Amino acid sequence: CPRGRGGGEAGAPGILLRYLQEQNRPYSAQDVFRNLQREHGLGKAAVVKALEQLAQQGRIREKTYGKQKIYFADQDQFDTVSDADFHRLHAKIVALTAKVQSLQQSCRHMEITPEMQREIQELRKECACYTERLKNIKAATNHVTPEEKEKVYSERQKYCKEWRKHKRMATELCDAILEGYPKSKKQFFEEVGIETDEDYKVMLPDPGGVPGGDWGLKYPGLAALFRLASCSCSSPPSSSIVGRKVQARILGRIQG
Repeated sequence: CPRGRGGGEAGAPGILLRYLQEQNRPYSAQDVFRNLQREHGLGKAAVVKALEQLAQQGRIREKTYGKQKIYFADQDQFDTVSDADFHRLHAKIVALTAKVQSLQQSCRHMEITPEMQREIQELRKECACYTERLKNIKAATNHVTPEEKEKVYSERQKYCKEWRKHKRMATELCDAILEGYPKSKKQFFEEVGIETDEDYKVMLPDPGGVPGGDWGLKYPGLAALFRLASCSCSSPPSSSIVGRKVQARILGRIQG
């Protein structure tokens, strides 16, 4: 049918009859007009006239509720639905309704388009930064060879081992001094000025692991323990002499 009021009126009965049969549910004239106006260009007067005409011809059914008339398709034209079919369709409707509710709930948690567009722009910028960084790395000429990498890891293992060794010696020295010290260990450390790794929340790294930063430059507590432990070595002899001197110096500060 051509759009427009005149063309809509000419085919209105056929359009309305087909619509009511396809939907197979009751509608008021206002509902039918609102649903079909945009698609078929039907005027409200044409809709009311066509519905009344179809009802008078017995092609649709009409019910009056107060001042409002309801129109629906003639049910005699449809096959009779058995109880089994009815229950099957009802179960299907319940399942589909639950699915719709679940999808609606999922949609509520989805980000709206503007938010996703902002995230896409941020990810593109981040990707561009990494691409540029990768490009610079590939263009660099000072790549680390496998031999150099192995050498660095070997040295790190060596220093981790020394760190652990010197810390153990420093701890043993402090424990020996504390046997005759009248105050607590904490007071002793404060009196002498010893800083431990624990004071700086530092843990001994795994000697076989991958380096995690310039830990050797960050932790003054480690240096303090190294200095203390280096004086407690039993070999060479000069170290023992220095160790005894340091012990005497520490005890002198305590007693003083």
